[in-house]
Amino acid sequence: MATTMETDHPVSAESIKSLFTEQQKFLNHFFDTCDWTLIENFCKAVLECKGTVFFSGVGKSGFISQKVSMTLVSTGTKSVFLSPTDALHGDIGIISEDDLLVLVSKSGSTEELLKLVPYAKAKGAKLVGIHSQPGCKLAKACDMDVHLPLMRELCPFDLAPVTSTAIQMLFGDTCAVAIMQAKKLTMDEYAMNHPAGRIGKRLILKVGDVMKVAKDLPTCSPDSTLMTELVNLSAKGCGCLLVVDGEGKLGGVFTDGDLRRQLASQGANVLDMKISDIMIKNPRTVDPNMKAVDAMQVMEDPKPVTFLPVVEDGVLRGLITLHTLISAGL
Repeated sequence: MATTMETDHPVSAESIKSLFTEQQKFLNHFFDTCDWTLIENFCKAVLECKGTVFFSGVGKSGFISQKVSMTLVSTGTKSVFLSPTDALHGDIGIISEDDLLVLVSKSGSTEELLKLVPYAKAKGAKLVGIHSQPGCKLAKACDMDVHLPLMRELCPFDLAPVTSTAIQMLFGDTCAVAIMQAKKLTMDEYAMNHPAGRIGKRLILKVGDVMKVAKDLPTCSPDSTLMTELVNLSAKGCGCLLVVDGEGKLGGVFTDGDLRRQLASQGANVLDMKISDIMIKNPRTVDPNMKAVDAMQVMEDPKPVTFLPVVEDGVLRGLITLHTLISAGL
C-alpha cells in the first residue's frame, strides 16, 4: 500500500529564511546603535600596545576570543589567548605592564574574568572589557570598555548565545582588518605568516627552493653523440639532456620530444650526430632567486614548456619542472 508523503515538515525553506531575516534584523540593530568611537578607541589601544594583546573569555566567548586573537596574529599583531582559569593558577605571570588584556563577556558579569581583573591590574596591564550589557561590572572594572549592542538572541528562549557571538566575531575580526590596514601590512608580510598556505607559497617560495639541483640532472658534453647519451636522456626522469661545457655553463637542451622529431626526419643517422648539432640553443631559463610562481608564468609564455633550466651567471644550477611546481602547491 502506498504511503502518503508528509508535506508539512517542521523545517522548510520559508522557516529557515525567516530565521535568517530575523538574525539580520538583530545584526542591523547592532550597526544602527553601535558607538563607533568606542571601537575606534579599542583599535587605537591595540595599535599603541607595546607588548602583547591578550584575549580572555569563558565558554563561547572564550572560543570567539581565541579566534579573534588568531586573526590578529595572522594579520601582523602579537596576540595570545589567555585562559582565565589558568591565569589564576600561574599563567598570569606572562602579563606585563606593556600588555593589553581584552576580556570578552556577553553579560559583563562572568565571575572568572572579574576575579582576574585585580591581579592583571597589579601586573600593570591595561584592561579592556567587551560586553553587551551597559553599566555591567566588567565595564566598571576595566580601564576602557566597548559595548556591543544586542537586541536579543535569535534563540526562541533568548538564551543560547547565537546572535551575541556573531556580533563578537564580527567586531573582533573587523577590528583586526582595521588594525591590519593601519599598520599598512603588505602582501609579502602577510604571506610570511602563512607559509604553508597557497598564498604564502606563491609569495615566498623561490625557484631555488623547489628545483632539482645540478648534480642530480642528466647533463652531457656538447661533443657527445646522441647514441652515447640515450640512456642518460631517460635515466633521471627529467625528459631532457642539459648540455654543459667544462665550466658547467649551459649551452643548450635536448628533449625526448626532440629525439622523436629527429628520428622521424633523419632516421637512425641522427644517433651518430653530436648533441651540439641537434640541441636547442639559447633555451628559456630562470634564475634561482626568481619567485617560483613567476617561473610558472615563464613556462607558459610565449609557448608552453614543462621544464626550465635554472641558470645563474650562465652556469647551470638546477632544473625546475611543471610537476614540481604543482606538487609544491602553487
